[in-house]
Amino acid sequence: MAIVDITVIPVGTGSPSVSEYVAEIQKVLRQYEGEIKYQLTPMSTLIEGDLTLLLKIVQELHEVPFMKGLQRVCTNVRIDDRRDKENTMERKLQSVQEKL
Repeated sequence: MAIVDITVIPVGTGSPSVSEYVAEIQKVLRQYEGEIKYQLTPMSTLIEGDLTLLLKIVQELHEVPFMKGLQRVCTNVRIDDRRDKENTMERKLQSVQEKL
């Protein structure tokens, strides 16, 4: 189980607002409900699941602004792939909460 933190940055939108693109990305993620977990944050989207599937989804998400007519997209991806024990978003948060 891996966790991916992805930020898709549409370039050349003509507006400082990117919520239209974020909404389209969330619609793509909905298609994978039951296969992955995902969470929208104010700065990025977190996706949890099998790494092979997550990398496929990353490519799909990167394509969203292109499908809406843009000619340039920058995407930042961070991957947390822990294999010595179960790695979930909830477990990571719980670990920190226990220490507070």
